[in-house]
Amino acid sequence: MHTIFALATAQGKAGVAVIRISGPQAFAAASVLAGSLPEPRKTGVRMVRDRAGALIDEAMLICFAGPASFTGEDVVEIHLHGSPAIVRRVLSELSEVNGLRHAEPGEFTRRALENERLDLAQVEGLADLIEAETEAQRQQAMRVFSGGLGEQAELWRSQIIRAAALLEATIDFADEDVPEDVTPEVKHLLASVRRDLLKEIAGSEVAERLHLGFEVAIVGAPNAGKSTLLNYVAKRDAAITSDIAGTTRDVIEVRMDLKGLPVTLLDTAGLRETVDEIEGIGIERALKRAKNADLRIFLMQEGDELPLEPVDGDLVYSAKGDSRNAAPNPISGVSGLGVSEMLDSVYEFLSNRMQKVNLASKERHRTALRIASDALMVADEQVAYGSERYELVAEEIRTAARALDMLLGRIDVEVILDEIFASFCLGK
Repeated sequence: MHTIFALATAQGKAGVAVIRISGPQAFAAASVLAGSLPEPRKTGVRMVRDRAGALIDEAMLICFAGPASFTGEDVVEIHLHGSPAIVRRVLSELSEVNGLRHAEPGEFTRRALENERLDLAQVEGLADLIEAETEAQRQQAMRVFSGGLGEQAELWRSQIIRAAALLEATIDFADEDVPEDVTPEVKHLLASVRRDLLKEIAGSEVAERLHLGFEVAIVGAPNAGKSTLLNYVAKRDAAITSDIAGTTRDVIEVRMDLKGLPVTLLDTAGLRETVDEIEGIGIERALKRAKNADLRIFLMQEGDELPLEPVDGDLVYSAKGDSRNAAPNPISGVSGLGVSEMLDSVYEFLSNRMQKVNLASKERHRTALRIASDALMVADEQVAYGSERYELVAEEIRTAARALDMLLGRIDVEVILDEIFASFCLGK
């Protein structure tokens, strides 16, 4: 296996740049540049030189002996001053060492997976952690990266394997007098795991919304002040505002961090009957996005009849609230009247949804969990018929176990890995 190397920190000028080397020749390659190496897991300052002996930089080195490293292999990290010229020179010197090559995107993490330092769910958690923009996203990604989903899947797997073992023992000793009926314990194990799987599936959609960002649509008739409100919240002119009704033709999105929650505000086209074909397309898109949003903010004016009605949890305000007297629940994107309270209400609603968030957050997770759940449902139905169906039950349990193995990346993962690692930087 080749030894690989790459810049593990961001490109460009910085205080510190870290170059990572991993593989069987990691220690030998680092010693070519730095001479003697510090003991594993201890730092050491060394002079990094080129092949001719010319000084490149004074660096700090840390060595990790496999398998107790991120990749499970021997790893060396070279902490340099963050000059692009220094980094280029060191990478160039490493590329000349026989047996070394530049890492592919995500290759360090791929090796960690292959060496069982991480499971596939943890790899996905690491990808989400790198992309996290808000505190809630960071916390959720950290839960998965820390192995929470893998630990839970292992627990489910051990319980259904216990059920399968009970059935297999009964099948193997079918010709003998086995007084104990294993059916009650098997049914209990299957029901318990399936209940947990269904709960995880239900919470996975909220987890996915947290990863992608919650969508909050601002809805109302034309010229109700939707774009003005969006601009006030965004603190910039994200949308064109005008006294001419129907100015907004497409959905305008503004991403924001609302007290740690990722939120995308949607400014939608004014909802009304129109003969303008282009405006009609905008209204159709507005309705679709608003219906699919996590929450809707209605800006209402007297006499409004909209093709979309508020549902439980939606927020309803009197539009242009500072221009009329005694308007119920007024709000204004001009003066800011009621905006702070509105954002508090949005946060409260989404925070309540967050109470249902679980560890599974990908469509791949849901697919594996559904396969396992469906197999356990069939197994539970069949086990009630007694020992003559035990072999069928055992096969369904094996199907569920394979689905959990798929969740953890033990089988059928190559296509998934290629997609995940394509988004990683070289140093990961």
